Amino acid sequence: MKQLKPLIITFFVLLLVTIALIYAIPSIQYKLHGSPEDKKGGKDMVLKNYGAAIDSAAAVFNINPSYLKALCMLECSGRKVFDQRFEPHVYRKLKSVKFNMLDNYEHVTPNLLLDASDDALKNLASSWGPFQLMGYKCLLLDIKVRDIRGDESVFYGVKWIDMTYGKYLRDGKYKDAFHIHNTGMPYPSNGVPRTYDPDYCKRGLELMKWFDEHPSYNDGLVN
Repeated sequence: MKQLKPLIITFFVLLLVTIALIYAIPSIQYKLHGSPEDKKGGKDMVLKNYGAAIDSAAAVFNINPSYLKALCMLECSGRKVFDQRFEPHVYRKLKSVKFNMLDNYEHVTPNLLLDASDDALKNLASSWGPFQLMGYKCLLLDIKVRDIRGDESVFYGVKWIDMTYGKYLRDGKYKDAFHIHNTGMPYPSNGVPRTYDPDYCKRGLELMKWFDEHPSYNDGLVN
């Protein structure tokens, strides 16, 4: 019996560890990757996941909430959990600025990158949040990357939009606004968009009409 006692103890320890893992793994996976619901996209998910925060920020900055919801749909499909986009060419530009091989990159100067590690540069060269803002944009707002990818991502995203092209929005120039968000410049006078998706602005305007008609989330909305 004395010989069996260590085996019995080992068995119960392993049993307890197994039970703990069975219950812990789903929780860990949720924290790391979110739930399946968090990965669902669609116009109704824009309203469900971001509608209230967008309406609040839109009121603060006097911006049409339908534009912001349409933009959210274009950029992240309303998902709460989505892949981040790393832009190698932006990383190379920022690295050149940091080491004084380039005077600036879109107003980012060497002094702003003095303490930036390589990982920090990669974060600055990645897009974050429901409006997929490039990390280096946060330098304009004097905030950290974690702010544009955290709980306040909608507020800070709308603040950046207001600072960058808010006048276009208040003047009702929505096609220009979509083009600026995607390319940094108003819609070209020759009528040929420079967006990665040629229909980006057209889709944005169509989505605005939909969100005008569906301003808030209701169960059973069909995309």
